[in-house]
Amino acid sequence: MSTLSTHVLDTSLGRPAAGIGVVLEGLDGTAIGDGVTDGDGRVASIGPERLEPGDYRLRFASGSYFAARGVPGFYPEVVVVFTVTGDPHYHVPVLLNPYGYSTYRGS
Repeated sequence: MSTLSTHVLDTSLGRPAAGIGVVLEGLDGTAIGDGVTDGDGRVASIGPERLEPGDYRLRFASGSYFAARGVPGFYPEVVVVFTVTGDPHYHVPVLLNPYGYSTYRGS
């Protein structure tokens, strides 16, 4: 079983993206956990204490984040689908700007 964390950086500002709502779901759409990025753009632990192997989805409320700053954006949400295979920890960073995003498996 594995743990999960995430981190969002606003590349348009060159700093962490605080205040973004994040929801962890199973692929059937069932919410498993949620959180809000802190001042460092992180959700240190999201979901249950341990995740079983399988496929999951993280939903980031990017539209409301940019709207709160008065910045028009193209993506109302960012959705990242990933697979847990049993490693002890998974970290899913997102690099975000109003018109694009990227993600990778972090450490």
